[in-house]
Amino acid sequence: MARNIHSLPGNVPLLRAVFFLFLVFPFRPIVASQHDYRRALHMSILFFEGQRSGRLPPDQRLRWRHDSALHDGATAGVDLTGGYYDAGDNVKFGFPMAFTTTMLSWSIIDFGRNMGPELKYAVKAVKWATDYLLKATAIPGVVFVQVGDAFSDHNCWERPEDMDTLRTAYKIDTSHPGSDVAGETAAALAAASMVFRSRDPQYSRLLLNRAIKVFEFADRHRGAYSSSLYHAVCPFYCDVNGYQDELLWAAAWLHKASRRRQYREYILRNEVVLHAGDTINEFGWDNKHAGINVLISKEVLMGKAAYFSSFKQNADQFICSILPGISHPQVQYSPGGLIFKAGGSNMQHVTSLSFLLLAYSNYLSHANKVVPCGSRSASAAVLKQLAKRQVDYILGDNPLRMSYMVGYGAHYPQRIHHRGSSLPSVQVHPVHIGCKAGSQYFLSPNPNPNVLVGAVVGGPNVTDAFPDSRPFFQESEPTTYINAPLVGLLAYFAAHY
Repeated sequence: MARNIHSLPGNVPLLRAVFFLFLVFPFRPIVASQHDYRRALHMSILFFEGQRSGRLPPDQRLRWRHDSALHDGATAGVDLTGGYYDAGDNVKFGFPMAFTTTMLSWSIIDFGRNMGPELKYAVKAVKWATDYLLKATAIPGVVFVQVGDAFSDHNCWERPEDMDTLRTAYKIDTSHPGSDVAGETAAALAAASMVFRSRDPQYSRLLLNRAIKVFEFADRHRGAYSSSLYHAVCPFYCDVNGYQDELLWAAAWLHKASRRRQYREYILRNEVVLHAGDTINEFGWDNKHAGINVLISKEVLMGKAAYFSSFKQNADQFICSILPGISHPQVQYSPGGLIFKAGGSNMQHVTSLSFLLLAYSNYLSHANKVVPCGSRSASAAVLKQLAKRQVDYILGDNPLRMSYMVGYGAHYPQRIHHRGSSLPSVQVHPVHIGCKAGSQYFLSPNPNPNVLVGAVVGGPNVTDAFPDSRPFFQESEPTTYINAPLVGLLAYFAAHY
């Protein structure tokens, strides 16, 4: 029969959504647990304190971390202290840090009202990033996009407090463009300006004005930063997808933050030129296409911007491309029901795509609309239930009964690929641990001595198997851009379930 959920009896959207997913999911049955989403939200935000670089504040809650990288930027004559380490290493990569900031901000913009007492910590997490991004963009026509030589850093297993590797500061400028990382930085500053609009109007204006200038630089001096800085940023955070999507993404956030007509016109003028409809089932630090379409579609669904209707069509196609049973070949589901995309660190796809599912479901709900997918249609409840299924998998509803969030539940990863977590803390071992001296801890079968609370690791493979082992970095390494979208998801489910 045609699986159109609107032909099903009953008047309860959630039950219809569950029935729809039951029809199309070929999954191994998992006994669902009652999850403490509020506790998971708390942990997911606390994780960012474990990733902090620079001089830590008195209210630092993860006490095993200490000050680090206090001279970043000195070799270039600038102050680049602060910001976040992206993952389990000690490099500050600007591209994923900016995307993390954008997604933390979007989480607060859409779901901050659901965060309760955790909201103030989420806002602090954004500000820790934006304070750094303001430093990185302080010189007109220049954006510092990385601190630390990644090859030097990855050759060592050191605590951030001990690192003596090269802290080279890499920049883009008018002669060495990087529209991708500059565009994402502009998007992050614009989105964050909305977070601080009522909380700190002066800081909000500073962020928005800087976003405008960085976007102008990104658009006027076009090029990929992985061409300008290939030997520094590749193969770590190469822009494989091109810089065009970041220009549209930045314009979309500037349109939303400033309400200036010029950004609406930029989007309409460049929609085709900058390939808004390409690879619509991708969303992450490198590819913004699905995010662009969902973000802009809100205005269409609210009845305010019919001229953006093509973006809503793209967003609908995105939804259809990841629904189980009709998903695009690039989107798989594990036997246990986890979204899976090839390439490593799969949880980044799970949380980012699930965030878009949830955000779009809210926009659909307010407009009383559904998504047409050929002979089927998917309601807002279907999208919410699929997003919830992914979150529940992360928290332990999976074949291994393992929570992939460190510190949550009885069974979670013990040997994550993370230098600071795996080496003894400065309190326990105040003596410097050198570059190669840390290898014994990397290779040790023992659990990490410092619990990086809230860290979500790369996760299991397509068969739901997970090696709890540091050398398997694609599965066992946490990243800031896995957690950032999860903050919004957990906030919503904490308030509604």
